[in-house]
Order: sequence, then structure tokens, then C-alpha cells
Amino acid sequence: MLIGSGELLPRLRDRTGSDSTDEVLAFTDVDALRALEAITERKPTVVAIEKEFASTPRGGALINRIKADPTLAACEIRIVSPDAEPVKVSKGKPADVTPAAPAVPLDQRGTRRAPRFKVAGQVEVLVDGNLALLVDLSTIGAQVLSPTVLKPNQRIRMALSDEHSSVRFNASVAWASFEIPRNINPRYRAGIEFIDADKSAVNAYLARHKQA
Repeated sequence: MLIGSGELLPRLRDRTGSDSTDEVLAFTDVDALRALEAITERKPTVVAIEKEFASTPRGGALINRIKADPTLAACEIRIVSPDAEPVKVSKGKPADVTPAAPAVPLDQRGTRRAPRFKVAGQVEVLVDGNLALLVDLSTIGAQVLSPTVLKPNQRIRMALSDEHSSVRFNASVAWASFEIPRNINPRYRAGIEFIDADKSAVNAYLARHKQA
């Protein structure tokens, strides 16, 4: 199976290392989710991914999703480009061409500016008017899972609401990564930095929803 930009697919076909008699299914990079469906259904011997696409968040998420699926253990991932030999991606470690790690979250161990707590249960918040799932929270930031696109440095409006109160404020996306979990819709995991949130109101909300 081959995944890459539409204009490069014909040239990349010869870089997969496949025998001329092998069946090769090709998908453009914008059809990565359809490609994943085909991969999980057909379990191909080789998945060849264009180098430029592999280095994007969506490409990296696709690679990690394949590597994490035990039913695809026999699937070999190759990174290909029109002018280089294919590079095999090891199952046991990240590929050299996978995306760089997202910007460091605000609460990195040893540099935490405020205690951050896991939330209990399924707590939904609003990010630019769209529902997102709250993962953890402090008085100055949060981690969320969002079905809508979130990008680093993006300015957003955020709302923490429950039956007791509603806290609304401006915020900024500190880091974000794209994920394709198994049996779950694709999503963005993001760290949010609060800009003008009322800390006392956020702290009260946190007290009601933090994990015991």
C-alpha cells in the first residue's frame, strides 16, 4: 500500500521495493483515514509512506497507529521519496522522519508553575464554541482532547461550565498533536495556556471536578 501526495504517487510506485506483480493500492495523503481503514482490513505486507507526509502530524499519527496495532505486527512500514531509497521504520522505536515532539506542556516535571490535576469522569468544556474533553486542569492551563483542529499558538476562547458556574476566558494553544486512536475517532490532544482566566473561579471548578 502506498500513501503520498497525488502528484508523486506515480513516481513513488517504483520506490516501494515491491515486485512488479504485487498489487499496490495507492491513497493520497488527504485520504489517510481511508487508507487506515484499508490497512486494518487488508493487512498489507508493506505500507509505503511518502517522506514529506510522514513528517507531518497526520503522517506521524498514522505511523504510530499502525505500529500500536498488534494485528498489524507483520506490516512493514517504509518511508519513500522519489530520489532516495526506502527507509524501513522499526516497530520498536520512532522513525527518524516522524514529527518532532510537540512543544513542552506548561506542567513539565520540574518546571510546573501551578499544580495540575486529572479530572474525574468525562468532563466537557468549550473551545471556540466546540466541545472538547478535559483531561487535566490547573489554575493556569489545561490539557484537552478535541475533535476539531487545534494548532500551536492559536488564540482561542474557552469556557468551563457546570451547574454551579461558568468561567469564560481567553487562552492560547501551547502545543498540539494529532492522534488516530484505535476504535476512536481521530482527535487533537492539546495543552492550553490560560491568558485572563479568573484563578479563583477556575480553582473552584477544579475542586468540583478533580480526580480524588
